[in-house]
Amino acid sequence: MNPDLLGPLMFAAAFVFIFTGFPVAFSLAGTALVFMLIGISHDIMSFSLMSALPERIFAIYENYTLLAVPFFIFMGTMLERSGLAENLLRTMGILFGPLRGGLAISVVVVGTLLAAATGVVGATVVAMGLISLPVMLRYGYSKELATGVIAASGTLGQVIPPSIVLIVLADQLQVSVGDLFVGSLIPGLSLSVMYILYVVAVALFKPKAAPALPPEERDLHGWALFKEVMLVMMPPLVLILLVLGSIFAGLATPTEAGAFGALGAIFLAMLYRSFNLKALVDTMDATAKLTSMVMLILVGSTAFSLVFRGLYGDIWVEDLLLNLPGAEVGFLITVNLIIFILGFFIDFFEIAFIIIPLVAGPAATLLAPLFPEALEPTRLALVWFGIMIGMNLQTSFLTPPFGFSLFYLRGVSPPEVSTMHIYRGAVPFIAIQIIGLTLMIVFPHIATWLLTVTSSGY
Repeated sequence: MNPDLLGPLMFAAAFVFIFTGFPVAFSLAGTALVFMLIGISHDIMSFSLMSALPERIFAIYENYTLLAVPFFIFMGTMLERSGLAENLLRTMGILFGPLRGGLAISVVVVGTLLAAATGVVGATVVAMGLISLPVMLRYGYSKELATGVIAASGTLGQVIPPSIVLIVLADQLQVSVGDLFVGSLIPGLSLSVMYILYVVAVALFKPKAAPALPPEERDLHGWALFKEVMLVMMPPLVLILLVLGSIFAGLATPTEAGAFGALGAIFLAMLYRSFNLKALVDTMDATAKLTSMVMLILVGSTAFSLVFRGLYGDIWVEDLLLNLPGAEVGFLITVNLIIFILGFFIDFFEIAFIIIPLVAGPAATLLAPLFPEALEPTRLALVWFGIMIGMNLQTSFLTPPFGFSLFYLRGVSPPEVSTMHIYRGAVPFIAIQIIGLTLMIVFPHIATWLLTVTSSGY
């Protein structure tokens, strides 16, 4: 057997298992075991290489950065169960109700706040779909606009901190979580603004598609409305600012801030009078399941990457990516296209643990020269690259026919909303995503400017 073929064959075999529906963690670990035996039998790799596997697995569970994942999952799940989304949507609906498209603008604003408060895409899409979609349809919104704005706003949790996506990316790219959080603020909030501008444009040119809320539904006015907005918005905003502010100011690590956020979520649930033993147990159960899934996939991907490197697959990937036509442009197009397509079929965690370690080295080599004036060009290049990947995955989550966000929304939509309504509604927001992603590729400082202001990156 040609030893040069084992690396590519191993890579292909893993994805064949994954696409057939076999659990990802076992697909990766099983592929590693089979190709380890093949490599040893053909004297391509030594069995002693596998002695490093236990050490690497223990290193995963000692990883202080990854400890932030269960804290932020707990925080997001507890806030979602506390009725935060329902309270925000009702209040924002009344606030923006007098405007054409006001309900859709409310969905974007709430999606942005929930992204910063929960960072869990599925929970955000489902919550807003259950709460706001029936209301928007009842008051005459077009099905396409209503479903599109919910699906798009729900995916903002991919790129607006504190995002679980960004925490995992930071670990895999070996960059600071705080750097990715700071760098993603402008791209994430810019997407929110672009969504709102699109809604305003629809309201201006197609007023029947986005009518104002009837006066009888706006039961709060003046001081009463202001008081309600402050009571509903201030607690989660304060929690978000404390969590993110402590990270940005260097007062706490992401793990410490996540622990504080989890405790703060419990206090908010008490404030909303929705905290009880069942809510706590359900939140802990959801956190344990999702964290266990992430860790199990990470163990499988660790075994896979160890054997893959033993078969010199990493050298094959690096040579392939470094010698693409167009240098860094060819690299960016190829990697973004691969991740975009994979985002249709497999979850973010699988992409992060399989693909990112393989492309991180070539990314640092090819992209660092784009920041010649920086003191730490590799750091800024990888932050830019990581945020780009997060935004790319967010786009794939929206893209028919396989976008995860569309499936979440389909599952909670009323019978009169068809799958084609959801698909057509997502198209304009996909265009906005592509515009945003293109702008960030062309102008890297969109993602790195805040870092140059808040640190000595230049």
